[in-house]
Amino acid sequence: MVGDHSSFSGDRTGLSPSTKTGLSCKMVLQAVGKVLRKSKAKPNGKKPAPEEKKLYLEPEYTKSRATDFEFKELVTLPREIDLNEWLASNTTTFFNHINLQYSTISEFCTADTCQTMAVGNTQYYWYDERGKKIKCTAPQYVDFVMSSIQKLVTDEDIFPTKYGKDFPNSFESLVKKIFRYLFHVLAHIYSAHFKETVALELHGHLNTLYTHFLLFIREFNLVDPKETAIMDDLTEVLCTSTGNSSSADISTGGTENGGGDAAQNHIKER
Repeated sequence: MVGDHSSFSGDRTGLSPSTKTGLSCKMVLQAVGKVLRKSKAKPNGKKPAPEEKKLYLEPEYTKSRATDFEFKELVTLPREIDLNEWLASNTTTFFNHINLQYSTISEFCTADTCQTMAVGNTQYYWYDERGKKIKCTAPQYVDFVMSSIQKLVTDEDIFPTKYGKDFPNSFESLVKKIFRYLFHVLAHIYSAHFKETVALELHGHLNTLYTHFLLFIREFNLVDPKETAIMDDLTEVLCTSTGNSSSADISTGGTENGGGDAAQNHIKER
């Protein structure tokens, strides 16, 4: 290819030899880049490049916990407690804890460092009240999530605090929506900001929160397992190590927004 490009006459192009050489090199690099891009899309039988190592799966970090309490006892509905009361109490608690956990790394999650709300190859979009799809940065997405949840949990008509007041018929669906969004925030912290979390020595707290959260949503079937499949590798390590042998059940199922198979190696939109 270099020989072909250099055969063009300088008289016809009006370019100096040095300029022509630079253009030739540039075209070669572009051609090589094109080939490499094609090889990624179509491996032609060759083994794909190994995925980047996930720091949060390193044993030295997965074994770190803030407590060794039996989480099964924390998530099980107590006999004398109403289901909606139990969901409401835990929803508020998880919202506060995940909001606090995110605040510890929020200065590192900026429009420059996190230009999209991404977890691995999955990119999340926000949908406004009219259902309009909005592409936003990670900090914008998290702000939308926390603001909307704050509005819900402080609404007496949705999360009643006065004795005798009933929960709305839409309560369960709203709780599921809240937990789905909170999962996105947790997953983003692991995917994009685990290094900072380790530097702050807060990975034990994050692991404890994640384990408690995943076991709770599984106990009450609050998030479609396919939605959480993107973090199955971490879920298997953390939840199995707590002694919950059935934690593998979290790994199967569908997704609310019709996303593709979690095993597909391409950008997915949710």
